[in-house]
Amino acid sequence: MNFVAPDFLPLLPELFVLTMACAILVIDVFLDEEKRHISYGLSQLTVLGAAALIALTYANAPAVTMFGHYIKDAMGDLLKFFICLAAAAVFLYSRDYLRQRDLFKGEYYVLGLFGVLGMMIMVSAHSLLSVYLGLELLSLSLYALVAFDRDSPVASEAAMKFFVLGSLASGMLLYGISMIYGATGSVDLQVISDAVAKQGSNNLVLVFGLVFLVVGLAFKLGAVPFHMWLPDVYQGAPTSVTLYIGSAPKLAAFALVMRVLVDGLGALQGDWQQMLVILSVLSMAVGNLIAIAQTNIKRMLAYSTISHVGFLLLGILSGTPEGYAAAMFYAIIYVLMATGAFGVVILLSRAGFEAENISDFSGLNDRNPWLAFLMMIIMMSMAGIPFMAGFYAKWVVLQSVVEIGLVWLALVGVIFSVIGAFYYLRVVKCIYFDKSEQSEVIDMSRDVQIAISANGLLLIVLGLYPAGLMAWCASALLS
Repeated sequence: MNFVAPDFLPLLPELFVLTMACAILVIDVFLDEEKRHISYGLSQLTVLGAAALIALTYANAPAVTMFGHYIKDAMGDLLKFFICLAAAAVFLYSRDYLRQRDLFKGEYYVLGLFGVLGMMIMVSAHSLLSVYLGLELLSLSLYALVAFDRDSPVASEAAMKFFVLGSLASGMLLYGISMIYGATGSVDLQVISDAVAKQGSNNLVLVFGLVFLVVGLAFKLGAVPFHMWLPDVYQGAPTSVTLYIGSAPKLAAFALVMRVLVDGLGALQGDWQQMLVILSVLSMAVGNLIAIAQTNIKRMLAYSTISHVGFLLLGILSGTPEGYAAAMFYAIIYVLMATGAFGVVILLSRAGFEAENISDFSGLNDRNPWLAFLMMIIMMSMAGIPFMAGFYAKWVVLQSVVEIGLVWLALVGVIFSVIGAFYYLRVVKCIYFDKSEQSEVIDMSRDVQIAISANGLLLIVLGLYPAGLMAWCASALLS
């Protein structure tokens, strides 16, 4: 049997990120402390270069390579493009924060780049083997990043909890994969899809495999009742790491659900739809209700993430192309909101002080009116206030479940969205109506000012003119 070399051209962005990450790892060893900005610059070059390569080689038609383990399609390219942009914003916002805490080291950027590579592999996975490979590459990078501040016992505890629970979820996922493989005889998602279409839900091994897969995926998304790691990790990790975890990986998690459930197990939609309904309702309920009681902004945003995951699942469980496009739009808007929110938290933190409590935002308008305005936009968008991007994102996912007849589920979403508005508007009230206990000037470099301003203003632009991005999401899923 002759070995036929696979086509490596579709993998160009991944190969570029891998090569640069390895190069930065070696270069950083020879850099003095004062030259560490070189590692930062090369990391930014890597993610922005990868985004450019993705744009230049954007897929018009799906192409499968690497012996069926990798697919290059429009959905993958769109998500990878936004993952790279989100990673660039994370690196930029984190730079001064890390420098002030003596954490400005090449390891942060190398682990961040390997995490980006893991996400890119997850997004383009065409087999359960590559799904697991990408997921573990991302997970291992995140475990190390959470424990990055070795002098912090809180970070070490969060990393340990994340590692133990993450390993449990990975085991569940692997068990599910093994059962699917046993029932279908393949790990290729296309072969699995064909086999499942023939066997249906009559095969109990397939159904049990599906249950374990959904449990593993729900953990990675942070859906209730598999959310127990998320608030502690968000609070315990350095804010720069929380920013990383809370942004780009959510796009990869969305892609993971789409690849495994929709592409691979689409014939079992009746089974996984019921499971996603339960996960969605529980996530919206627990996320919004517990967030009200939080005084720590990072914990509040963690429970907010859980509630947003509930909304994201609404679009996927609808099982329609419109619902999938709505869920993709929601994921992109969520990443934009989360990046901005944690970016502002980082900017308010300084050497020796962490802006972790909601009370730390008191009187922000007196200290920096523009930053206060941007934070207000982000909070209002998260709350789903009309004319903000978050409102349209919620509208389209609720519309997708109404169209399949689940009006009660849409009403549950609306009720919990109204409840959730309380804790977002509480932050706005602190910013504008409470007196500040801090008087220090908020110091920002010009590039950070431009990035955070663009981040916030995009939420207004996409709220008023969402059609372009929505059409891009729809066309990416159809191609």
